[in-house]
Amino acid sequence: MTRIGLISDTHGYLDESVFDHFSNCDEVWHAGDFGNIEIAENLQKGFLPRNVVMRGVYGNIDGKDIRAVYPEKNHFKCEEVNVFMQHIGGYPGRYAPGVKKEIQSSGAGLFISGHSHILKVMFDPTLQCLHMNPGAAGKQGWHTMRTLIRFVIDGKDIRACEVIELGR
Repeated sequence: MTRIGLISDTHGYLDESVFDHFSNCDEVWHAGDFGNIEIAENLQKGFLPRNVVMRGVYGNIDGKDIRAVYPEKNHFKCEEVNVFMQHIGGYPGRYAPGVKKEIQSSGAGLFISGHSHILKVMFDPTLQCLHMNPGAAGKQGWHTMRTLIRFVIDGKDIRACEVIELGR
């Protein structure tokens, strides 16, 4: 069983309560638009005592510092689930160009994106793939509530999904 904390669109701001909300997580995934390398470093440092795995992708606002560490597209396996993460990805029925094809070719059972600042958890029955976008955890953007997602992958099962509101 792997407990995951999912965050996106911090835009240079990291709410300290993230460390409490993700305190029991084994992995923390950032779906892009970190804002600067300090956000990534602070996330890693904050979870170092427990050796939490950090994964992520760069977003459209991220500069060379983030792009040197995180890829545009991240394919990996968590337990028995193939995961595909890309910042600008859209969602079921409205995927960004090339995303649907990449989900199909990679056999992803979980697709993670950010960018829209809209929290969504949707199953795509045509691709047999769950889509998650944690919304935005930063203060920049048009969203009215800062959000995170916490969930569990246990073998092939994705479960115990919780939406966390950080405030306005």
